[in-house]
Amino acid sequence: MKKISIVIPCYNEEENVEAISKAVEQEIKEKLANYDYEILFIDNCSTDKTKEIIEKICKENSKIRAIFNAKNFGQFNSPYYGMLQSTGDCTILLCADFQDPVDMISKFVKEWENGYRIVIGIKKSSKENKLMYFLRSLYYKIIRKMSDTEQIEHFTGFGLYDKTFIDVLRNLDDPTPFLRGIVAELGFSRKDIPYEQAKRRAGKTHNNFYKLYDAAMLSLTSYTKVGLRIATFRRNIYRTCKFYSGTCLSYIKVM
Repeated sequence: MKKISIVIPCYNEEENVEAISKAVEQEIKEKLANYDYEILFIDNCSTDKTKEIIEKICKENSKIRAIFNAKNFGQFNSPYYGMLQSTGDCTILLCADFQDPVDMISKFVKEWENGYRIVIGIKKSSKENKLMYFLRSLYYKIIRKMSDTEQIEHFTGFGLYDKTFIDVLRNLDDPTPFLRGIVAELGFSRKDIPYEQAKRRAGKTHNNFYKLYDAAMLSLTSYTKVGLRIATFRRNIYRTCKFYSGTCLSYIKVM
C-alpha cells in the first residue's frame, strides 16, 4: 500500500489546525481509501495555543505527527525542512488556513499516479486582498524577465512531490532553500493544476508586504544575476572613484 504524507506548516493557527486535520482525514478516507497516510504538522514556534492543540490531536490519532521548532525559522525554511521529515511515497505541502483547497489532494494523487513526479497548484484567481494579489502578479512578471530559470507564476509551494524529488532535496544542503525556484530548476516531470485561492477560514493572515518582499529578494539573489551585477557595478564605481580621487590628490601635490 502506497503512503501519502501531508505536511502542514503552521504559525499561530489555533483556530485552524484541528479543522484542517479533520478535513484532510475525511478527504483521504472518502477518495483515497486504498492509501496509507500520515499528517505531519510543523509548527514554526507559535505563540498562541497551536502547539497544545496539535499535541492533543497527535494523542488522538497515531497517524498524526508534529515537529515543534525551537525558534521561528521563517516562512521558507520551516515548510521545506518539514518536507524532508516526511516518510511517504509522495509528500503534499498544504497550508493550515484552508486557502489551499483540501479537495485538491485527490486531484494531485491522480496525476501522480499518471506518472508526474511533481503536481502543483497554480492560483488562477484569489479571494485574498486584491492589492496583495496585484503585487504578487507584478512580482512574478518582474522576476520572470530577470531570471534565466523558469519562474512559476502564482505558485506558493502547494502541491505534491514524489519521494525521488524529496530525496534530491535532502542532498541539496542549501542554507537558504527556495522551493519554488528548486521545482522549476530541477526539471522533474510536472503537472500544473489551476485553482481559486479561498479566503482564510479563521484567524489573521501572516503574509504581508514585507514577506512578499522577502520572497522577491530571495528570488533575485538565488535565481537571477541582478544581485551579482549590482555588486560588480558598485565595486567598479568605487574603484573608479578611488582612482580619480587619488589622481586629483597627486595633481594637487605637484601644483
